[in-house]
Amino acid sequence: MTNTVHTSSIQSLPLLARGKVRDNYAVGEDRILMVASDRLSAFDVIMGEPIPGKGEILTQMALWWFDRLGHLCPNHLTGDAPESAVQSAEVPQVRGRSMLVKRLKPIPVEAVVRGYLAGSGWKEYQAGQNVCGVPLPEGLRNSQKLPQAIFTPAAKAAVGEHDENISYERVVEMIGPRLAQQIRETSIAIYEAAAAIALTKGMIIADTKFEFGLDEQGQLVLMDEVLTPDSSRYWPVEGYEEALATGANPPSYDKQFVRDWLEAVRINGKPWDKTPPAPRLPREVIDKTAAKYREALERLTG
Repeated sequence: MTNTVHTSSIQSLPLLARGKVRDNYAVGEDRILMVASDRLSAFDVIMGEPIPGKGEILTQMALWWFDRLGHLCPNHLTGDAPESAVQSAEVPQVRGRSMLVKRLKPIPVEAVVRGYLAGSGWKEYQAGQNVCGVPLPEGLRNSQKLPQAIFTPAAKAAVGEHDENISYERVVEMIGPRLAQQIRETSIAIYEAAAAIALTKGMIIADTKFEFGLDEQGQLVLMDEVLTPDSSRYWPVEGYEEALATGANPPSYDKQFVRDWLEAVRINGKPWDKTPPAPRLPREVIDKTAAKYREALERLTG
C-alpha cells in the first residue's frame, strides 16, 4: 500500500464534492477524477482517523467487479489512467486509489438489493413482517437467506444525513416507471451474479447498494463504487450456519467492528450520541478494521 490519505488535496483540478469517502474533481466538462480516501464513516459521521490502505482496497475491489459485470450494465470507467489527469507532484495522492470516470447525470436513488435478512431489514421484519414495504414470509430468522433477492431502495441524503428508505412506488414517482423498472431489474441481476461469484470464494454477499447515472444518450450506467465492503455486507461462509442457528449476526468484512466499538464506548460516562465529533479510534480498532478490509480483497481476488 502507498501513503495514507485522509483528505486529498489536488490543486490542479476543481473540487466538485467531498463525500464520506470519495473526493471528486472535475476533469474538463465530461470526466471526473474519483479519489477514494482512507476516511471511514460510521453512523454517517466521518471518523478523524484514517484506515490505512482502505481507499486502495475499495478501488481495487470495485475495478475487479466492474471487470466481471460489464455484460449486465455499462459502467462509468473511461479506461484512462487517473495519473494522467493530475500534475506529477499529485500522482502519489491518486495512484492506486482513483478512477477516471465519465461525468453522468446521477439518479437520486440508492439501489439497495437484499438477499439475506440482516441489519435494519431484520429490525423492520420483526416489526411488521416486511422490509421497505416488501412483504416477506413469516418465521424467518436473523441472517436467513430470503426466498429471492428483493429491491429496497433509498433516497440519497446529503453528507452527514441518513439515507431514507423509500417504497418502489416512490421511486416510480421520482424517476418514472420505465427507469424504475430498469434499475430494479438491473440491480437484482447484478447482485445475483455477484453473489454467485462471491460464493465460489467462500463469501456471502448479504446485501449491497448500487448507484446509477444516465449518459448523454440516456443510457443507464453503473457508477460510483460497486460491491466493496463499504457498500455491501460480506460474510465468510464459515461461521454462517452457526450464527443462523443461534440468531447472532455473522462475522462480517466491513466496518462493523468500528460500529460495535462506538456503540460500547463511553464519553464522560455516557454513550456517544452519534453526532460529530466522533470519538478517537484506538490503534487496535484501526488495525483490526484495516485487516478486515485487506482480508476481504485477498479472499475475493486471490
